[in-house]
Order: sequence, then C-alpha cells, then structure tokens
Amino acid sequence: MSYLSFIGHYKKLRDKVIKSNNINMESISIFEIIKIGIGPSSSHTMGPWRAAVFFLNYLNKYDKLNEVSEIKTSLYGSLAKTGLGHGTDIAVMLGLSNEDFTTIDTNKIAEKIENIKQSGLISISESHTIPFNYDKHIIFEFNKSLDYHPNGIRFNAILKDGTSISREYFSVGGGFVITQDSDQIAKNPIKTKYPCHTEQDILNNCKKLNLKISELVMLNETAWQNEAETRKQALYIWSEIKNCIFRGVNKSGILPGGLKVRRRAYDLNKKLLHGQKFNNVDDWINAIKQGSKNFTTVSKWISVFALAVTEENASFGRIITAPTNGASGVIPAVLMYAYCFTSNFEDEEIVKFIITAGEIGTLYKKGATISAAMGGCQAEIGVSSSMAAGGLTESLGGRKEQVFQAAEIAMEHHLGMTCDPIGGLVQIPCIERNCMGAIKAITASNIALESDSSAARLSLDDVIKVMWETAIDMNAKYKETSEGGLAKIPVNISEC
Repeated sequence: MSYLSFIGHYKKLRDKVIKSNNINMESISIFEIIKIGIGPSSSHTMGPWRAAVFFLNYLNKYDKLNEVSEIKTSLYGSLAKTGLGHGTDIAVMLGLSNEDFTTIDTNKIAEKIENIKQSGLISISESHTIPFNYDKHIIFEFNKSLDYHPNGIRFNAILKDGTSISREYFSVGGGFVITQDSDQIAKNPIKTKYPCHTEQDILNNCKKLNLKISELVMLNETAWQNEAETRKQALYIWSEIKNCIFRGVNKSGILPGGLKVRRRAYDLNKKLLHGQKFNNVDDWINAIKQGSKNFTTVSKWISVFALAVTEENASFGRIITAPTNGASGVIPAVLMYAYCFTSNFEDEEIVKFIITAGEIGTLYKKGATISAAMGGCQAEIGVSSSMAAGGLTESLGGRKEQVFQAAEIAMEHHLGMTCDPIGGLVQIPCIERNCMGAIKAITASNIALESDSSAARLSLDDVIKVMWETAIDMNAKYKETSEGGLAKIPVNISEC
C-alpha cells in the first residue's frame, strides 16, 4: 500500500471513530494518558515492549507458549526507520523476556541485553528458554510498512512441530497498542456517566451539573476507581515527577546513542543553586523556592525541569509518559514551576492540574492523534503543551472557558511541527522542544487567565480538528522517519 493510500484508509477509519463520539466511543481514563513509563519513546519503546508481552500472553492463552522453538520479530515503517535510535530492538528483547517496564531496574537494562546477546538465549517464561540470535530474530523492514499504521510490528512464533503463529500489533502513540481487529471502536466500551469526548461535551456537562472541569473529571474517573484512589494515583504521579526531575539534575555526562549530547540540567541546576548539593528532593525544592523569583531565573528553572526529565528519558530512565515520552518533560516542568513559583499550590491544586491535563489529552487521543509517526511533533509536544496549559489554568482558578482557551492557544502555536529526530534519537531537537513547549504552555495560561474567553474566536474542538487535518496533509518524511527536516542534516554518530 502506498503512503497516500494508507493515509486515506486511516483517515476514513479515524473519521469513523470521531463521528461515533457518544454512541460507541470508549471513555479513556486520564491515567492512560499520564502514566509511569520508560524512555526513550512511548510509541517506539513502550509500545513494542507491551506488544511483545501481549504476544506471549496470546500464545499462553492458547497453551502454545511452551511449544515455541523460536520467535522472529519484524519491525515496519517508523519502527524500523528510527527503531535503533529509540531502542525498539531493546524493548522487544525485554518484552519477550517478560520484563515489566514499570518495575524493571533501569540501571540493569544494558546488562540484561548483553546477557541475551552473549548467551544466544531468551527466556519467554520462567520455565521455557528459546534460542535467540539478534541478527536473525529481529528484522528491520526499512522499506516496508504494514497497511494499518506506520508503527507496525509482526511477531512470528515457530512451534516445535514446525507450524507457526503470527500476530501483528500497532503502536499508536503514548504506549497504546492495538491490533487491526481489536476495537478502535470498542465492542464493549467503558462509558463514563457523563461522556466527555469533546470540549463541547465537557462544557455542557459542567453547566448541567454546575461543576468545574476537574470536578467533572473526578466524577467520571469513578468508572475505574473511587475518588480517594484517583487522588492517590494523581499524587503518586506527582511524587514520580519530583523524583525523576531530581534524578535528572544530579546526573552529568554524555547521553547514550552516539550524538555526544551533553546533559545540561546538572550544570544549570548547579549554577542556579550556587553549587549547593542536596540529598533529597524536598530540600532541593525548598532551596529553589527560597531563591530568586525574577523572570530570568524562573525561566531558567523551567528549562532545568524539562531538561532533567528528557535527559532521563533519553537514557532509558523511568519517567512519566504525558501523553508520550518524547514530550515527557513539558507537564513535569509546568507543574514544578507552579509548585515552586506560584502561591498556595499544594496537593489540591496538583490533583486539579493532573486530572484536567489528562482529560485534555484524551480529547486529542480520540479526536486526532498522539502519535508523531501519524501527526508529527504537533501530536507530542503540541498536545503536551496544550494539556499543561489547560491543567495550569484550572489549578490557578481559571474558569472552564479559560481552561479551554489556554489549551487551544498552546496547540495553535504548535500546529504543523515536524518530528525529525537526528539519528532517530530523542535528543536533537526533542529535548529543547520540551523546554519550549513548557514555556508556551505557561504563556498560553497567562493569556487565557487575563482574557475574556467569550471573545475567543477559536475553540479547542476547532484546533483539534485542524491538527488532525494538518497531520493528514503532512509529508511522511516529517513524521518520525528521519527522512526529512533536521534529521537530514549530516551529523556524525559515533555509536548506536
């Protein structure tokens, strides 16, 4: 299938999903949008990792797992073209080893991969180990794509009797994985009591129930868990954000991958704190709060927060996927900014921020895309900036119309952004783009909070629709293929 044929096919499918809205569309929990992840990519690392685990579960479901003699994995489209830079091969090996990316000791990943390669064996269950040859069993199909989505992966298990079982999966952004026959429009969808698939849905329900956006989201989250659990999960996300940033500012050196990009959060943090060192995250945050709050200093701290997370992400570190890994620094940077530099920003405001930002992310997931391979970087940095802008506005007391205006402004100024990582690595330009996305989110929130939202000429629904149309029109070489834009600039990569 040609690229144009593929995109036409996918557009028809996506439009069908969007039009289904309140009839068949599945509701998405905000904790599917903002969740624990591992770097460097949600679509190219977490997705293939989950797909490998899904395939093992599929084999086990039909009592075939212990009958497997070998498994071949073929990577297609964007997964092949930028897979090495994103660690897709590593993710597949770890997934086929039944490792869990939410709990694995990230410091031991390199050791585990080396053991697999050196031993020529991979344990697909506690009781069953099969031969594994990297060059034979992971195949990069650089010039082929599967019909359904640019991020395609096929597993082929050869059984002891010589028969085979194949299964195709598609990593559609944010760590979400689907099969072609599995419910883009769910057969038995989870439906919240007050479905919110568009801005207008949310505004109507808020008016009907006399609720703020965060209150409506909290009510709808009871479809998955009670209110106390939702608050607990949101504050757990906040704890992980703080710890991730703190890890990032305490690591120096060169990022892996061969571009020789130097970590910058460490040096900038050290400079801003005049060389002070801290043993725990709370003391470090208190030092920031007690320091200068002039514009230049605050803007530098926002960059430190975003740099710290994205540098951890680029190093196979544990981060918060929000809504993707490539954009994982935006929401943490904006949330940490609010916590350090705005008044009376405590647990209640943190929860409002996270659940509102997450709900805005679901609108993009359902109404457009959060996959850079489908929509370019507007689908990652743009969406995360929009989420952060809306979350910040809600937590600072903005009216519901101002929340959506902030989210709209942030995306409006990311429309058309290409995804063109050099060497397929989430380093250049991805790391700095997170800093810029955070600044834009804060600016968008400030504008909205000081505006009469009734005078706004564009809605978030309008902009999500335009973003999707822009994604459809964008040339494939600007969609995470390393075939255009900055990725075409000759840069020496010394290792992979």
